Amino acid sequence: MKIGIIGLGRMGGNIARRIMRAGHETVVFDRNAPAVAALVADGAIGADSLEDMRDKLDAVAIYWVMLPAGDPTEQTIATIAGFAKPGDIVIDGGNTFYKDDIRRAKMLAEKGIHYVDVGTSGGVWGLERGFCMMVGGAKDAVDTVDPILAALAPGIGTIPRTPDRDGDKNDARAEQGYIHAGPAGSGHFVKMVHNGIEYGLMQAYAEGFDILKGKSSEKLPEEERFDLNLTDIAEVWRRGSVISSWLLDLSAAALAKDQMLDAFSGSVADSGEGHWTIEAAMEEAVPVNVLSAALFARYRSRVDHTFGDKLLSAMRFGFGGHVEMPQ
Repeated sequence: MKIGIIGLGRMGGNIARRIMRAGHETVVFDRNAPAVAALVADGAIGADSLEDMRDKLDAVAIYWVMLPAGDPTEQTIATIAGFAKPGDIVIDGGNTFYKDDIRRAKMLAEKGIHYVDVGTSGGVWGLERGFCMMVGGAKDAVDTVDPILAALAPGIGTIPRTPDRDGDKNDARAEQGYIHAGPAGSGHFVKMVHNGIEYGLMQAYAEGFDILKGKSSEKLPEEERFDLNLTDIAEVWRRGSVISSWLLDLSAAALAKDQMLDAFSGSVADSGEGHWTIEAAMEEAVPVNVLSAALFARYRSRVDHTFGDKLLSAMRFGFGGHVEMPQ
C-alpha cells in the first residue's frame, strides 16, 4: 500500500519507517525540510506540500496526520478536505479530543471522505517495539487500512496468551496490539482513558520512590533512617514483582543513570488527555479519585517540585522524549 504521512516528529518519522520496513510505500511531508530529507534517504517519497502529496498518492489516497492536537491537526485536515476526493481516507494518529473526531468525521462524510482516528501508544520506542493502537471509524475504512495498522502493531511477541479469552467474541487483532474500538471518536476515547490511567500509575511510582528517598531524612530519628539504594530497589522490583511494568523499567533506567535525577527539575507537563479523562468521568458521574489526584499533582509540580516529580519527568522523557516545561 501507499500512504501519506504528515508530521515527522518523534513518532511520525518512526511510523513512516516502520511502515516502509513492512514493504509499504510512504509519501512524507513536514514543514521541517531536513525531516523530509531524512525519510527520503530511508526510502520515502518526499512531498513539498499537502497538494504535492496528493499528486503522489494512489487514486484512493490515504493520509495519516501525526501532528499536535488542536490547531495544527485541525488546519491540516481542513486543507486536505479541500482537495481530497470521495473515497479518500484521513487518519488522525495524534492525541486528539474524541469529540473533535466525531465532528470531523461528520464533516468529511458529507464530502464522501472517510475518517479514522487512531489512538497511538509507543512513544519514541515504537519503531522497534511497535505501536499499540486503538482505532475508531467505519468498518470498511478501518479494514482498508488494516495492512498499515498490522505493520505498525507490535504483534503477539513473547507475551503469553490470556487464559479463557474467546477469539470468536473478541477482536482477534487485540493480541497483535491493535483493535477496532468502534465508530469515529472511540479510538481516541480509549487512548484518552489509557493516558489517564498512565497518569495514575506514574504518580504511584513517583510517590513511592519519594517515600523511599525520604527515609534518609534528618527529620527522622537516627535509628529509623535508612540510606536506601533506589537504583537497586527499582531493579529488583522489575524482576518477579507484582508491580513490574514498562514504566518501572524506564524508572530503573533513569535511576541507574543518575540516582538523584539531577538532570530533571520536576516540572511535569500534561498532554491534555488526563484533563479530558476527568471531564469524561464527570459527564458519566464516575468517581476517579486516583486519576484526578494524579492530574492535580502535575499542576502542583509546576510550582513546588519533589523527587517524585523528577521521576515523573524522567518517565515521560523515557517513553515519549517529552522535555520538561520551561521554568
